[in-house]
Amino acid sequence: MEMNEDVVIVGAGIAGLATALALKKVGIRSLVLERSQELRTTGAALTLFPNAWRALQVLGVDHKLTSIYPSLQRGYITNIASGATQEVYFTGSERKKFEPRAVHRKNLLETLAEELPPGTIRFSSKLSSIETQTFEGSSIAILHLDDGTQIKAKVLIGCDGVHSVVARWLGLMDPVHSGRSAVRGLAVYPQGHKVKDIHQYINNGVRGGFAPLTDKEIYWFIAHNSKPTSGGMEADPRQIQQDVIENSAKDFPSEYLEVVRHAELSTLSLAPLMFRFPWDLIFGKVFKGNITVAGDAMHPMTPDLGQGGCAALEDAVVLGRHLGNLLLQHGRIAPGEVAGALERYTKERRWRAAGLIMGSYISGWVQQLGSGWLMKFLRDTVFYGFLFSKIVDIDYDCGELPHFPLSVGSQTKID
Repeated sequence: MEMNEDVVIVGAGIAGLATALALKKVGIRSLVLERSQELRTTGAALTLFPNAWRALQVLGVDHKLTSIYPSLQRGYITNIASGATQEVYFTGSERKKFEPRAVHRKNLLETLAEELPPGTIRFSSKLSSIETQTFEGSSIAILHLDDGTQIKAKVLIGCDGVHSVVARWLGLMDPVHSGRSAVRGLAVYPQGHKVKDIHQYINNGVRGGFAPLTDKEIYWFIAHNSKPTSGGMEADPRQIQQDVIENSAKDFPSEYLEVVRHAELSTLSLAPLMFRFPWDLIFGKVFKGNITVAGDAMHPMTPDLGQGGCAALEDAVVLGRHLGNLLLQHGRIAPGEVAGALERYTKERRWRAAGLIMGSYISGWVQQLGSGWLMKFLRDTVFYGFLFSKIVDIDYDCGELPHFPLSVGSQTKID
């Protein structure tokens, strides 16, 4: 089967759905290809900081989530070896809706998907290869799917995750292993819990923590300096839970272990923490003609600053803004103009994303590696005392989408 589409987005994760929604807001229709049979819900939950809430407000869906998830005012970081606890305040925007909140990943995806026109997402569609051809002086991306479908796209946006087919086609280096792995999950308390703040614990190369989602659910994680074990442990959630309690977090306080014991086994995941070298993002090919990437396909990073999903939402708004501006300025989007818009998008995003990658890696290194006096000084005095609030601009404003006069249609085709 052969298809012709204006904009094709590969991947129905946070970046893919948010980008499709941003394009819808500026009057550009898109098709989202998702290899799974339904929306992917792995990852359990994530913390969204003010920069993410600004992007969600631009996309018009922030209120659907802030009404469910309470804001997080502060966090506590405890050094298990010394027993010292530090308090960290999240100093984002004064507007309450922009305060950090932990949200279900599934709920975020469903909220974004509900805003898209019917038929926007095509499930069970795995991209196998990409080629390009020139038609009337403009580049066309030809996508080959595993089921034999061929799609010609005037714009291709890869939002297909850490192991992105589109990023590899552009020539970006594969992400590398950080030397750490993480377990994530949700703890469920049918009778409710009393956790109000974020709690983190560090102990000789291990860092764990938890944050409340709702009054009955808590998101928790633990990261350690070892690769995933072989033998199918990734597919055995009960073994993952047991290993955390008996090994990784055996020296953690009882309140943390109690959260792990309340884990909903179906939400547990064990995965290596991957990242892209920031210089590859700065100097590499992040777009070519009418093809670019967003989200983890562009900037995979470790979760130590909680900015992976936040940055993906920023990408979506910035990309929608640059493509929307073409429509606003010319009343149409000619394929020959797309490359310039994608170049402006990547120029705006590459330094921001590279900084987040570097900041996340440094954050994980400082918090987890070593327990000597030097590491303690770097972690407690320099990082938590000074750099934590400055290493990432959690109040970053990704801008607004262009507003169109009534004469411009709501779903414009690319000429």
